[in-house]
Order: sequence, then C-alpha cells, then structure tokens
Amino acid sequence: MTSGPVISVVFRADASISIGTGHIMRCLTLADTLTADGARCRFICREHPGHLIGYIRERGYPVHVLPAQTGSRVQTSDDCRGGPPHAHWLGEHWETDAEQTRSILREYRPDWLIVDHYALDARWERALRGSFGKLMVIDDLADRPHACDLLLDQNLGRKAEDYSMLVPESCERLIGPKFALLRPEFAALREYSLERRRKPELKRLLVTMGGVDQPNATGKVLEALRACPLPNGCQITVVMGATAPWLEEVRECARQMPYSTDVMVNVDDMARRMAESDFAIGAAGSTVWERCCLGLPSVVVVLADNQKAIASALQTEGIVCALDTADLKERLIAKWSIITSQEYLKRLSRNSASLVDGLGCNRVQNMLMKAGSANEVANE
Repeated sequence: MTSGPVISVVFRADASISIGTGHIMRCLTLADTLTADGARCRFICREHPGHLIGYIRERGYPVHVLPAQTGSRVQTSDDCRGGPPHAHWLGEHWETDAEQTRSILREYRPDWLIVDHYALDARWERALRGSFGKLMVIDDLADRPHACDLLLDQNLGRKAEDYSMLVPESCERLIGPKFALLRPEFAALREYSLERRRKPELKRLLVTMGGVDQPNATGKVLEALRACPLPNGCQITVVMGATAPWLEEVRECARQMPYSTDVMVNVDDMARRMAESDFAIGAAGSTVWERCCLGLPSVVVVLADNQKAIASALQTEGIVCALDTADLKERLIAKWSIITSQEYLKRLSRNSASLVDGLGCNRVQNMLMKAGSANEVANE
C-alpha cells in the first residue's frame, strides 16, 4: 500500500453481446492493482444487453450506470457518421455520452480517467477536458485519434509510430505485450506452468472463446474435437460467460462428446486452469496474453475483424496456430496431428512464454500512480 497521496480513478468501459467482456475484465484487473496501492476506483458503464454492471459491483467497485438504448432513442447512422468504425457500439450519440459522463465526473474530479472503448475518440475526450486530471486510453486498433496523456496498446506487432498521427506529441505510449494487463495469479503460477511443459502431454484440453462467443465458435470447436484423435482419458474443459447466448447449446453438445467434457461458467480460477491444461483453443482476444504468460500452447480463433491483425502477428512469430471461424472445423481436423505433436507444443510454449512475463499491470500501475500523485499534489 502506498504511503503517498491517494489518487482517484474512473474507468469508462462497456460490456455487451456485441462488445464482449474483455474490455471490462482488463479494466478490473488494472483497478485491482491500483486499489491494492491505495487508489480509489469506480466505473461508468452503459446498461447494454450483456453488461457486467452487477459483476463489477460484486468485485467491490461503485458503478455509475448510463441508460441503455430505448425505443424512443435508437442510435442512427447519423450518430455514427464521421466517427470510429465501432461507433455503433456506444449505443448513443457521442455528445450525449460525453454529457452524461461529464455530469458524473463533475462530482469526483478524478486524477485519472481511463477509457477502454472502441467507440470513443478525441472528440469525446476533448469534450470532457476539465472534468479530470489526466486521461489514459486503452486501445488495440490504432484506427482513430485520441486526446490523451497516456496510451496503452498491448498488442504484438504494434509500434509507437502507429499512433504518431493519432495522439498528441506529449502523449506517452506504452506499446506491446510487455504491458499486457494480467491478474497477479498469472505471474505467480508462471514458473509452475512452464516447468510442467518440459515434457508435453495432451491430457487436459481447455476451450475458452471469451465471455460471449456470439458466433458459437465453442460449438464448432467441440464438433471438430469429436472427430479428432484425442488420447484415451483426455479431459476437455470449456469455460464460458453467463451471458453467452449459446451456453445451453454448448452444454448439450458437451453431453454428447465421446470424451469427458465439462462446461464451466464465470470461473474465478482461470490462471490455475490454464496452468494445469496441456493445450488450449481460445479466442484471439486479451486472454491470449494470459496463455502466453503461462506458456500454454494454443490455437487462437479469430471471432471478429478487429482480431485478425493480432492473430496474424502471433502466428507469424510462431506463438500460436491461428484459425478463422469460417472453416474452423475442417482446418482444425486437418491440422490436428501437426499442432499436437510434442515438438510443436514445445515450440509454441517456448515462444509464447518469451513474449509475456505477467508483470505488465505493475508497469502500468507505476506510471499511473506516479503521474496521478504528482497531479494531486499540484492541485492541493
């Protein structure tokens, strides 16, 4: 716990059936790290279908709720015109969202506003200036301008120059998997996980397509695995979110599998499950970095266009085998004997472990606490 000034932090992020859960989950990870160092954190979230507002509160954080779309105010193409490619994810005109957010920030005047939302850009950020001390943006796409003081893009293949025309010259950029926001249990289990991969086996297989998995890639994976030559006694664990629209269908598919297949919902021990798994098939989202930290060899499945670049970069570096949902079943069956060979598993494990050490959250925390404390002292 820090003995210096206590800083206040507000997160603006959403979860929904379209957005998924990853943005909220990585913000919660950062919030936990900041809170352990004495910061006061709270969230602002819109009440989209599939939101995680209750879960955030269960984790101990106040949440200010922005209303969902209603029949009297449906977002139109005019709301999105001239905005980011994902502007429709906001569920509201950006100016309205900015005013709603400003009315909340006015009461708290946080040292840091942290925004993790593909639908928000420099227009929204400038509109809120004066309502907070400094602004941090978490981004993965480099597809829109930002008016921020600190920018985090944790993706492989990204370069600081990618944001040269998108952020102010004074903006500090934290770029690459070195800054991946992982919970501390991943770093804690890293040595154990890497040790057990010295002699790869295929006894425990993990399937995790994110909290939502709108295209039901999980079902396609299970169909493919039914036709793959898994070793006798192989156990399959599927992890899903409670809001996943195909959850019941996946449970029924699991019951029909020729291998022992368990479907788990909203697990709180993912690091342990990954560390004890021998192979994973997962989405090309932020859980990629968790698997890399633990050296867990994996196939990544591209579930959205915005995941294609990271999946391609990971495959080029020999860190994963990347597949698309379009022909997932056929390609997984065709590649199975190669990607589960002992030498291939060793190579994937070694390459992935060298990419992420699990300490990224601490690096980001140090930057925020240092700058936030300086800002607070200056304003006293």
